[in-house]
Amino acid sequence: METIKIDITILAPASKVWELYTQSAHIAKWNVVDNRWKCGASNVDFREGGEFKNTMSLKDGSYSFDYAGTFESIVPGQKIIYRTKDGRTVVVDFETIDPTTTRISQDIEPDKLNSFESQRQEYYNILNNFHKYVENH
Repeated sequence: METIKIDITILAPASKVWELYTQSAHIAKWNVVDNRWKCGASNVDFREGGEFKNTMSLKDGSYSFDYAGTFESIVPGQKIIYRTKDGRTVVVDFETIDPTTTRISQDIEPDKLNSFESQRQEYYNILNNFHKYVENH
């Protein structure tokens, strides 16, 4: 199966990028597809074998779901591998380009319900929101 591959370059040191990507208080602020959504809660037990749950909901209250899973592998400052509750694998790589620039690359196993391109766009939008959050934080 083809995976969704996206990446983005952020003008921030890797340590800052890692911190803002992995802490619940920050995740709840950037983890949305667009301005119709909110991440009402983010709970992260950030360790191998630890679980995460991000509660996503439309701001009008008409729909919500939990994006949840388990961390399978963590290489501090470099890589996160997790498996979603529905069994899909996501690999996130953090690459230091220079002391003030970091690239994040994601390799995501798509679900079978939604189109590949719509999922790719949603994951890109979330990563782009993260990019904006880091550079403005």
